Amino acid sequence: MPFHFGRLRKRNRSLKSWKIGLLFSETGVTSIIERSQLNGALLAIDQINAKGGVRGRPIEPVSYDPASVTRNYGELAEKMIVEDKIGVIFGCYMSSSRKEVLPVVERRNALFFYPTLYEGFEYSPNVIYGGACPNQNSVPLANYLMNAYGNRFYFVGSDYIYPRESNRVMRNVLRQGGGEVLGEVYFDLEAGQADFSQVIDDIMDKKPDVIFSTVVGQGCIEFYKAYHAAGGDGRKCPIASLTMNEGEIDAIGCEASAGHITAAPYFRSINSPANRSFLKAYQAKFGSTVDVTSGCEAAYSQVHLFAAALEETGEIDTESLREVLLGASFDAPQGLIKIDPDNNHTYLRSCIAKVNDAGEFVIQAKVRRAIKPDPYLVFPAIHDWSFRTLKVGGTGRRNE
Repeated sequence: MPFHFGRLRKRNRSLKSWKIGLLFSETGVTSIIERSQLNGALLAIDQINAKGGVRGRPIEPVSYDPASVTRNYGELAEKMIVEDKIGVIFGCYMSSSRKEVLPVVERRNALFFYPTLYEGFEYSPNVIYGGACPNQNSVPLANYLMNAYGNRFYFVGSDYIYPRESNRVMRNVLRQGGGEVLGEVYFDLEAGQADFSQVIDDIMDKKPDVIFSTVVGQGCIEFYKAYHAAGGDGRKCPIASLTMNEGEIDAIGCEASAGHITAAPYFRSINSPANRSFLKAYQAKFGSTVDVTSGCEAAYSQVHLFAAALEETGEIDTESLREVLLGASFDAPQGLIKIDPDNNHTYLRSCIAKVNDAGEFVIQAKVRRAIKPDPYLVFPAIHDWSFRTLKVGGTGRRNE
């Protein structure tokens, strides 16, 4: 008989700790991002356990390193569920790795928390989606860029599911606003700085208003460095992204990062009590906040949401936890978030930020309120008022 996690509920009640799985790469091309997600999850676990755990029992993380190799995620998820008797997993950055885990958790009826933005067009009752979907980042970003810079775009991405689907969505959104895509090129995840020379030459020749990048991991760092080395200036023609984050800026360097733009629900520079408390705790545990990213904040928030649900259910059971989680909210570092009971995705903020000369994101614009997730882009209209961004005043204004 195939293993099914629901059969372990009664036996697990007698265990001394609540075991959960953490499936983030600490090595390989996406480790610069996934390590920050792992840290966010571990910080949340520490905070929960410091307050007595859940119903007097600590949360015990079981962590494996998939080494940024796509097939490893599915294999390790299977190992967690079958061998380690774990029914809740937090993990993954790339969509290709999520696609490896998805059939495993569905077949085994485990619960999977995915703390990363993605291309949308997916739903699973076994997944809680904690990152932004296209209507929460692509649409506000396109709106902002076309108003601030122009409508001529050049797409550069890594060659896997997320970049290709994100570019398809962005192309459709741009078309509504009269935008034009001058080029679209993809690169291997292992691409180095020299590999981008030809596309950068083409960019310099065609002179787009904006470069939209879906290059991820180490390739992102190499692409930004290559653009800067070739004379590219973010203040004149920015690279705009949904993924470039604080940890990557630290690796790229301030000079090569200046002027470039990212849309995300969270930035380290947000000035709010919840974020200040989060950053203080992160600094105390890990010694620095340079790698705090939107994915890190999402993982942190999802662990807290899970713990609150577990406190109510008193058992790690997928159906019971899901029932409590749908509609649940949390005062996250970005602001109040809520899991949408309609689709298992999360209501999130949307901010547009530009890197300043000191290598810090400064929020330029933000939407009026948290955006209801629409993973299937049923209403993708670029001119929808709810996606309009409010301009944030000069750098002296607090990013709240």
